[in-house]
This record gives sequence, C-alpha cells and structure tokens, in this order.
Amino acid sequence: MGDAAQITPGAHRELGLTDFEFDRIGELIGREPNEVELAMFSLLWSEHCAYKHSRKLLRRLPTEGERVLMGPGENAGAVSVGAGWALAFKVESHNHPSAVEPFQGAATGVGGILRDVFALGARPIAVLDSLRFGELDSERSRYLFERVVAGIGHYGNSIGVPTVGGEVYFEAPYEQNCLVNAMCVGLAPAGRLVRSAASGPGNVLVLLGAATGRDGIGGASVLASAELEEGDEKRPSVQIGDPFEESKLLECCLELLDRGLLVALQDLGAAGLTSACGEMAAKGRVGIEIDVERVPLREAGMAPFEVMVSESQERMLAVVEPRNLERVLDICARWETGAAPIGEVTGSGRIVVTRGGDVVGDLEVAALVDGCPLYDLEPAEPEGWIYPQPAADPELGGADRGALLLALLASPSVASKEWAYEQYDSIVLSHTVRRPGSADAAVLHLAEAGATVAVAIDGNGRRVACDPYHGTVEAVLECAQNLACVGAEPLGLTNCLNFGNPEKPHVAWQLDRSVRGLADACRALGVPVVGGNVSLYNEAESGPIYPTPVVGMVGELADPRRAGELALVAGQRIALAGPFSPSLAGSELAKLRGALGPGLPRSDVERAGAAIAFVRDAVRAGDVECAHDVSDGGIACALAEMAIAGGVGARVHLGPLAELRGCSGEAALFGEGAGGFLIAGDAARLAALGAAAQAAGVDFIELGSAGGDRLLLDAPGGDVSLSLAEAERAWRSLGERMGKPA
Repeated sequence: MGDAAQITPGAHRELGLTDFEFDRIGELIGREPNEVELAMFSLLWSEHCAYKHSRKLLRRLPTEGERVLMGPGENAGAVSVGAGWALAFKVESHNHPSAVEPFQGAATGVGGILRDVFALGARPIAVLDSLRFGELDSERSRYLFERVVAGIGHYGNSIGVPTVGGEVYFEAPYEQNCLVNAMCVGLAPAGRLVRSAASGPGNVLVLLGAATGRDGIGGASVLASAELEEGDEKRPSVQIGDPFEESKLLECCLELLDRGLLVALQDLGAAGLTSACGEMAAKGRVGIEIDVERVPLREAGMAPFEVMVSESQERMLAVVEPRNLERVLDICARWETGAAPIGEVTGSGRIVVTRGGDVVGDLEVAALVDGCPLYDLEPAEPEGWIYPQPAADPELGGADRGALLLALLASPSVASKEWAYEQYDSIVLSHTVRRPGSADAAVLHLAEAGATVAVAIDGNGRRVACDPYHGTVEAVLECAQNLACVGAEPLGLTNCLNFGNPEKPHVAWQLDRSVRGLADACRALGVPVVGGNVSLYNEAESGPIYPTPVVGMVGELADPRRAGELALVAGQRIALAGPFSPSLAGSELAKLRGALGPGLPRSDVERAGAAIAFVRDAVRAGDVECAHDVSDGGIACALAEMAIAGGVGARVHLGPLAELRGCSGEAALFGEGAGGFLIAGDAARLAALGAAAQAAGVDFIELGSAGGDRLLLDAPGGDVSLSLAEAERAWRSLGERMGKPA
C-alpha cells in the first residue's frame, strides 16, 4: 500500500495497545495495519480519546434539560440564556503535559479549551482553572505551581480572555501528577452554533491556522525509532502555544461562521488530524480523504503518520462547500490565518490517507472510531485508608483554638490564592461583575445578550478519597451553593474526572462510586450534564492521585446589581442556613493532624437543594447582602474570609449549632460538610428570613453580628479570639511562601 512502512513486531505495545486490541484491529480491517494506520488506531483507541474504561459509566449522567442546546458529543456543551443567545462551556485536563513542561502544558491547555468553545461558534468570554499540586514545602510543587500559573496567565492575558475564577489544592498524592484542568465559557447567537459532523460528499476539508510540526507525537515516535538516534529532527517535542496565532484563528473562524461559509468545524487537539477526521466522519456518517502532502508543515521530512498524529496547536478543520472555497481562503488571508484545502468529504465511510497519489492508509470509519472495545470495570472497595497519612503538624498538639484557626488559614489549600489570580487579567472584555476573591462565583454581565451569568468550579480530592460517592455529591452541592451565593440558578454542568489506573480494583471502585454520586446529585438538583472530560492513569510508583472529580457549573441571575458578595459590613447580623452538620472526618484540620481515614457524613441532597433555592432567592430579593458557603476549614475559616474581605471583625456563638447537631465545639468551629451557608444582612430582614426559613423547612440559626476588629467565636469547650490583623496575615501567607509579596 503506497509508501507506508510496515510495522515491527510488538510495536503496538509501545503505542499502548494490548495484544487483544491489536488482534481486534486485524479482525476489523482483515489484515495487519501499516505504520500510519497503527498510529491512528493507537491514538483513537487510547483512553484519552476512546474513554474505553469510563464510557459505560458516563451513560448514567442526566444530559437533558429544557435549556440544553448542545449536550455531550460535541466540542462543548451549550445552554440557552434567552433572547436567542447561547452559553457554551466545557472543562478539560492537560495534566501530563503540565507535569513535563508546566508553562507550555498549562498554556496549551488554555488554548485547547478556548478552541473547543469557539469550534461551536461561541466567542470565549471567560476562563476558570482547577489546579492540584503536591505540598507547597516541596521544591518541585512550588516550581510547578509557579510555572503553571504563569502559563495560564500568559495565554489568557495575551489572547484577551479573562481568567475569572478557579481553585488550587496542595496534597501529597499530586506530587508526581499535578492536575491542570481548564474551563472556558463562551457566548454565541444560538443560530450561529455549528456542529462538528462532516457532511456533503464533495465538500472540501480546509485546515485552518498554524503549520504542522512534530508537537506532542509522544509514543508514536517509536514508529520512527530507527531514525531517532540519527538526530533530533525526528524527536517529538512538547506542544508550544501561540496565543496571538490563536487570536487570529478565533476571529477568522467566527467571521466565517457569521458569513455562513462553514458546513462544520472541529478543533485539532489530542490526536490531531486523526481525531478530527475520525470524529467528523463518524458523526456525519460519511468518509474522508486527506492528502498529507497538502498539509502545511513547519518541519521538513515529516512522515505521513507524523502528520496524522501531530498535536500542533492553533489548528482547526473545517468543511466547506466548493462554491465557497475561494471566499473562505480570501477571508483567511485577510486575517493572516493559514488555510489549505487538504482533502474532501466522501460517501465511502472510510478514512483514506494519501501522499501525493499513493494511498498510505485506508480504514473504515466505524472500525477506527467505534470499534474500540469498551471494558467493564472490576471494582473492589479497599480496606481502610490506602494513601500515606500527611505529616502531622507538631505545633498543633497542644494548640488552643485560636492557634488552630491560624494554622488552617495559613494552610496552602485554604489560604488566599491572590498571589495566583493577581497574575491573571480578570476584567478584560468588560463583562466581569464579581472578580476573583470578591464572591463565591464569578459573575459576568452580557450586555449584548441582556443576560447575567455566574460560573464556578469545584472539587476536593481528599474528601472524595474518604468517600467517593458522598465526596462527589459534596462537590456538586458546593458548586451549586457557590452559584446561590451570588443569586444564580444552575443551567448546566460540565465535569473533568481525574483518577488513577482504572484497571486497579480500588481505583475502579472510586471511579464507579464517584460517577454514581455525580449522576445522583445532578438528577436531584435538576442540573443537566452537557459535557466533560475523563483523565485516567494519573499515578506514579508512589501511587495514584486522590480521586478528583472537578465540576464546573454555569447559572443565571436576574439583576447583576444584587449579585451577592463575600465582604461583611459592620452592623450586619450573621446567620447559618442549611442542613450543615459539621464533622472533622476528611477535614482540613484532620489533614493537619495526620488523621485521615475513610468515611464522610451523608449529604442530604434534598434538604441541601431546598437551602440552595432559599439562599438564592434571598440574595435575589436583596434580603441577603453577603453570602458564603461553608467548606474548607469549616465555619471558622468561612467567617474569617468574610471578615477579611470586609475589613471588619465579627462575633458569633456556635453553641446552638453544636447542640442542634450533637457535635463538639471543635467540630462546630472547624468541621466540614455539605449544605451550609453563612449569610449576613440587615437585622430586621434577617429576622424575617428566619421565619421564612422555618416555613420552608430550611434550618436557620442566627449566630451573631459583624463589628469591631477581632474575630470572636464562642463554642463549647473553648473559644477563639483573634485580631483581624492576625487572621489576615495568616490567610495571605501563600504569596510569602512563594517568595513574592501577595
């Protein structure tokens, strides 16, 4: 077949294919694949592309809703925000590249998620990120943290898309496998949304954007192993992002869509042309023929398989009717965006790769895209705590409760992330109503759509490790609570499931239970899952990461002027709303004491959902001026964050909570769990809210008031008394630990 080289025995194993899968390929195509075909199969049958260990589980998720315009299966999901406008959004991982080269790994992760969104025809308007690193006292973790933040800031700031929110955790199991998850939100006229399915035999395939190099070829380089020793020209390189190239590509694609010149559009991300061609052909039930000699190359002498699997950034694949080709090329030239016709849509149901006039690959689309075997997991619940215990802080042994609060506020996972988000432009495009650090969710006013939306991203791998089901339920509830704190009602959810090796029974059990928790929580709250990503095999010799499902949620609110915020104001009354039942199990304090173990309190999703709706309505009505969900570090940390934001002290009494929940004073202060809100406002309005909460069956406890310059928390067995200045110094300490002022 043409000039495609035949493969050496065992090459498939080095590409990640099992003997069973290689034999299956032979059965499907009726012969042994050549090097081009094997490279294509190795990528589309990889876990990253095929979801072969998770696809069956993902069928549990609720995906339909009256506002859903596009669900799973497209480049991103999309929901209606009214008046003919759509909000597109998705979250994806770039974990392994970021561990190898953190700056470019994070930068290209942002670039890739932006392309996923504008591949639908939506203009990106916001980015959020969810990051995990090893403990901050590790030199490697500090380096990764610094370079990942720099990469995110570089790409987002350069392309002019604000980074409006996110989260960062530091835990030992992420030492060798950092997690870099990026979420993008985009806005589009609903009528401009475009799908990725190729159609119309005879239509032209046009490759848009940057030239193709050997970026990200990775394992497929074994197919050229004989030449690797001869020089560096054949070696795979880390993907390099160019935000200015992507900016031109973005504007060019949106203009082409505005003018109705594209039939379909697909991002070139993982697996490059192989994935783009395969997915477009499969969705459209058509064939595709592509000539690799017509692909603009950045490096001379690339083999056909390299062209097909390159992951060079800033590229899109479009389907164009022949009559529109010249107009498309003219617009691309005006935007100084590369554009090359490289093939056409056919009715054959096959992907045919040629080099000049020679066929170097010829595969049935169904075999390549849908033929990958899907595996059943073999889950088994582990006995006891399977992760190393974190080192206990020796200074906490006899510490009073004030010292415990200072230690928690200084803990890198709880401390202010201002050092990171101050490196991001959060207000470019002028949509941002609530900046990072000012509220529990980002708030964006979209004047062109006459809508205001909120966005949040959440997850806590340590708590999911304690209980995969209830920890995941908590993550969904926390995201919905964050939206409620600004007065927003959820419209849809996206997720990124970061886990270890699913072939190991305990990881399979974590994944199975987590997906079940995600499905149950979304169904109970009525929130559809419109898309997401799965990242597996995140582990090293030291063991797997914590199971880390990350959820991103978008919602809408009526009046941006009434969007809730964090800052307390002197004279406000403070109350606790919701079915919050504090427990030290899996908490940040348990971690600092080196006392983690399996088990979390059960989350009452129905009661939490009622509290979410209650707080959301109160914020919208203006009855609550300040709202914050109770999460890491418990009520004590949540109150301190509100006080620091407002520059005012507070005094609260936690005895009634401890009595109601039957918990210790220490748990009332520092315990964690789902469903709790600290809310503040005018005394008369808060009293009226208490009566309304009782009628609605929502737990409501008045705790105290804001004022003075100290944090005073009364609890059974010992109180907390700290100056606001002491608390703020501890909370802002992360920047100093990074060697820079916060």
